Order: sequence, then C-alpha cells, then structure tokens
Amino acid sequence: MLHLLYILAFTVIAFLTINNLIRSLITVSMDSQKRPAKSANSYNPYGYPMTSHPELLDEAGQLINEPLLVIRSVTVEDARQQLDAIYNSSPSATKEQDEEI
Repeated sequence: MLHLLYILAFTVIAFLTINNLIRSLITVSMDSQKRPAKSANSYNPYGYPMTSHPELLDEAGQLINEPLLVIRSVTVEDARQQLDAIYNSSPSATKEQDEEI
C-alpha cells in the first residue's frame, strides 16, 4: 500500500513539474517574440533602461575607464613562500611548533 502511495505522489509531482516547465517555455517564447521599443538615446536590444553598476562609477558619477582587476603572474615557488609565510604567522602554527619542541 505504501508503494502505491509513493508512486501516486511522485506521479503528481512529475505532472506539476512538466506543467510548470511547459508554462515557462511558453512565457519565454512569448517574451522573446515581443519587439522592444527603441529609445532615441541609445540602442538597447532588451528594452530595459541603461544603468551602470554603482561600483563602475567614480565620485562624480562618471563611468570608470580603467581596469578594475590586475592579475600579476606568480611562479609556483613564490606562491609557496607566500603561503608558508601566512601559515607560519597564524596562531595555530605557533602551537604546533611548541608541541614539536
């Protein structure tokens, strides 16, 4: 009897899931067929207002035109030395060194 209850419950869940999937697909297809209203200022293919993220603006509200992240090439040995220095400066490293002595 319990097996039939499980089968019935999972069948209902499967039908609800498939129904939701079909409704979502229809909604997405309807949204993609709508033509956005073109703005006189700039071309925006999605029709949403053009706004910038606050982190991309300076104090005066102008867009920043510089790289926000600079990655430096590091050798494996340099990375190991830096990690060892961080590990040795941690409080747990001093306890382990005291236990070894």
